[in-house]
Amino acid sequence: MAARTKSTKDRPSYRCTECGWQTAKWLGRCPECQAWGTVEEYGAPAVRTTAPGRVTNSALPIGQVDGRQATARSTGVDELDRVLGGGLVPGAVVLLAGEPGVGKSTLLLDVAAKAASDEHRTLYVTGEESASQVRLRADRINALNDHLYLAAETDLSAVLGHLDAVKPSLLILDSVQTVASPEIDGAPGGMAQVREVAGALIRASKERGMSTLLVGHVTKDGNIAGPRLLEHLVDVVLSFEGDRHARLRLVRGVKNRYGATDEVGCFELHDEGITGLADPSGLFLTRRSEPVPGTCLTVTLEGRRPLVAEVQALTVDSQIPSPRRTTSGLETSRVSMMLAVLEQRGRISALGKRDIYSATVGGVKLSEPAADLAVALALASAASDTPLPKNLVAIGEVGLAGEVRRVTGVQRRLAEAHRLGFTHALVPSDPGKVPAGMKVTEVADMGDALRVLPRSRRREPKESQEG
Repeated sequence: MAARTKSTKDRPSYRCTECGWQTAKWLGRCPECQAWGTVEEYGAPAVRTTAPGRVTNSALPIGQVDGRQATARSTGVDELDRVLGGGLVPGAVVLLAGEPGVGKSTLLLDVAAKAASDEHRTLYVTGEESASQVRLRADRINALNDHLYLAAETDLSAVLGHLDAVKPSLLILDSVQTVASPEIDGAPGGMAQVREVAGALIRASKERGMSTLLVGHVTKDGNIAGPRLLEHLVDVVLSFEGDRHARLRLVRGVKNRYGATDEVGCFELHDEGITGLADPSGLFLTRRSEPVPGTCLTVTLEGRRPLVAEVQALTVDSQIPSPRRTTSGLETSRVSMMLAVLEQRGRISALGKRDIYSATVGGVKLSEPAADLAVALALASAASDTPLPKNLVAIGEVGLAGEVRRVTGVQRRLAEAHRLGFTHALVPSDPGKVPAGMKVTEVADMGDALRVLPRSRRREPKESQEG
């Protein structure tokens, strides 16, 4: 009986590397977290006791710890510094993930050239391209620097050898899924290989005080490829977003041990490379001398940054029994909700039998509820073929009962609209301090909001003006 118990204890088990679920046999898909290929074999751990060892560094009161060693150094790209919290901290490991072709390699090559100097060398290791291909891109975007070193490697031991030879202050690896360790079984990009490569580079970064930028792939769902452990090990996780057919690119902080995660960096991708946009609101607006029916402006918050964006709508007579509903840059579900509110609460019955098209300008995606009021007014303006007043912005969330709800950051949104020259705003009740010279109309429901249309016959909304 004792021998049988020992045999059961020594029998290998299987565990999911994502959620930790255990089983006695191998499965291709974890039943707990539904992840594929994450169930791996592990032996029964022996019971051991770790004896106390020698302390390498004595524990100090936190007030006596020297914080100057963690002072951030600028990357040379202001928009990236904004997201990182001031720059790269020595020893920090940053993971930058994004879809193929969004511009990750272009941005990091520009960072590599601008961060290199006499005192701080930069090593750019590429595992996806040859050195000559990267040199061609560097010529195109003017990213040449005598202190920028370039290597094309896919072997982890060779990468570590380059670190001993170059002794860089900044390492950029493009990408972590293309490098493999000869000591670990499996193809490059596998979970075991990604864990080993990331772990070795993290240890090297901490020991040398070297900042590291890792490029990561994403899955078809937009999640970072590889084990979830990779995101836990690194210090900063950045998401590089953008439509490949638009010029705008956004770097969004997902995790940051050295700063806030609600900052967003804006970039413009063009033929000569990628440049930061300190004031990107102009990309999302169409300058016109006269207002056009079906357009309305709003102010969205990307992180803590307010951006003025334009919503456009078009309604035409439908030629089919089921009218079309097409959106671009807007959530289809929220547009459908605004249509239902306009028909039921706003008494606009013509929308149900017409084809409706709604979109944003400049490729920006509006997903926050604060854009509801602008979407509803654009649809109402298109349905009545009546333009909204010039220099008007609309901010507010619209409920199914037709009420206009308060949103966060109203004062910051109004300040940004006023800075760009807009003089009239529709906002929910109690907006707070209003910029001097700007007329703010408080609306309680859609009836008040539709009053701005000349053809609308509804009660006057409450107006407030401060200055």
